[in-house]
Amino acid sequence: MLEQRYRWKNKHIREHVSVIDGKLSPTILLQNARYLNQVLRKWITANIWIYEDRIVYVGEKLPENTGNCEIIDCKEQLLVPGYIEPHAHPFHLYNPHSLARYASQFGTTTLINDNMALVLQLDKKKAFSLMRELRNIPTTMYWWCRFDSQTEILDEVDTFSHANVKSWLEHDAVLQGGELTGWPKLVDGDDLMLHWIQESKRMRKKIEGHFPGASEKTLAKMTLFGADCDHEAISGKEVYDRLMQGYMVSLRHSSIRPDLPVLLDEIHELGIEHYDRFIFNTDGSSASFYEQGIIDNMIRIAIEKGVPVIDAYNMATINVARYYNLEYLHGNIATGRVANINFLSDEKNPTPVSVLAKGKWVKRDGENVDVYEEINWETHGLEPLKIDWDLTNDDMQFSMPFGIQMESSVITKPYSISIDVNHDELPNTHDECFFMLIDKEGNWRTNTVLKGFANKLPGLASSFTNTGDIVLIGKNKNEMMRAFRRLKEIGGGIVFSENEEIVLEVPLPLNGVMSDKKVEELIIDEKKLSSYLVERGYRFNDPVYSLLFFTSTHLPYIRVTQQGMYDVMNKMVLFPTIMR
Repeated sequence: MLEQRYRWKNKHIREHVSVIDGKLSPTILLQNARYLNQVLRKWITANIWIYEDRIVYVGEKLPENTGNCEIIDCKEQLLVPGYIEPHAHPFHLYNPHSLARYASQFGTTTLINDNMALVLQLDKKKAFSLMRELRNIPTTMYWWCRFDSQTEILDEVDTFSHANVKSWLEHDAVLQGGELTGWPKLVDGDDLMLHWIQESKRMRKKIEGHFPGASEKTLAKMTLFGADCDHEAISGKEVYDRLMQGYMVSLRHSSIRPDLPVLLDEIHELGIEHYDRFIFNTDGSSASFYEQGIIDNMIRIAIEKGVPVIDAYNMATINVARYYNLEYLHGNIATGRVANINFLSDEKNPTPVSVLAKGKWVKRDGENVDVYEEINWETHGLEPLKIDWDLTNDDMQFSMPFGIQMESSVITKPYSISIDVNHDELPNTHDECFFMLIDKEGNWRTNTVLKGFANKLPGLASSFTNTGDIVLIGKNKNEMMRAFRRLKEIGGGIVFSENEEIVLEVPLPLNGVMSDKKVEELIIDEKKLSSYLVERGYRFNDPVYSLLFFTSTHLPYIRVTQQGMYDVMNKMVLFPTIMR
């Protein structure tokens, strides 16, 4: 549990009240501030007093005591609350700290984070220790509690034991259960998952769905089970169906599903003109997708698509706060709230020129104010992979009756293998590659052939997967092994080998799944990676997600997992892993 159960201790609240009485000075005074008042649904002018990380007064009065106060005249700017990202996957090569730092520059000052990587990569004590340290950064961090691994792992019963899930649900920083990628198990009678949902509801926490393509009947069932929100609508009709079943609808705009413009057009065509049941999310996009902004970009798109300006900002702020029962802390500029404030040059340009996060300047007049202290990752159990085993020629056997064929960045289907795989190298005249998933501890492997990923890729090794196990892909077995050896040397990452040398690498020294670089640097690395793969025949829109999701059984149709080749629709292992 968190060491401090309440955000402000009694002595802090007494200090806040003392500012009103003139006994203490505010730390920041925003004079003549024209700000978005979401109760009155209009822009009004007031003076805003801030003491440390809290807004202590909003109104016409000025403080009696300004002895230790930074006074800013805001008459040339518009103020809105800091934006909230309710569906962050903060492990997409970047890490929670680097994503928070980067997002703050675009006005997203609160993240509600997936805990999957923490559950799979760290023991509970280390995970909670990291979460406790992340409380100290300017960005406000909340978390989910996953109920399943999103794949078929060997120790799922232990990892997602009742005791572990219960500890996560009881954690003060956890706001919701889910997302429910394992909902078919729930429908099939998994009463333990239903019990966890019941516990979430008892604790007044939300349940986030994951229901792509769900029928109206399925949506109704999931509402009865306890789902509150879903982010998988890809058409106006699917948005409408979710609204009709009582859902909060999280509109997505991500690197693999940039759906927001179409969703808004189709919502308007259906005559939906009220926006109180909508929030925004970017669903853990690749770093380069965030160059154009984060939640601020979604507000911009909404305004361009005819959403009233105030509603567009509300979908990024107060709607999220109300949904999570956090209105008393977040989502609006009012007395008692956390001092997360964005300063805009124009109401139709939601990218802020200045940002306050917990009362600290993180951006000032267009310039980054870096107040995010670095984290010692190793103290929390996040360190370079230590691989003390080697690949052998015996591992490089790929005889299998069928392989996996890519239909999109993340969808894979089975196909019959007709090529001869008993050679050290495959020709570039087709788009089939050798494929191996191998245990990061070296205990097991699954070998097959991957069609549709690339036609001129000599060798790739990646520890960036949903489970942290290692994927090898390529036309040339020797280049694949060379890439693997380099991956061992750098402690995890994504490595490419060609013409007997390493031609590109993205080190991921945090357990092989995350970088310790700033997002701005990672964007450069990711673009190089994507360009290289496109040159080698990759034809989809997000290779990083492709690598991540080869093991993910929340997507159809065939996946390669720790248990072996897995048929998602029939929930069965087709070919088990081979022990080494």
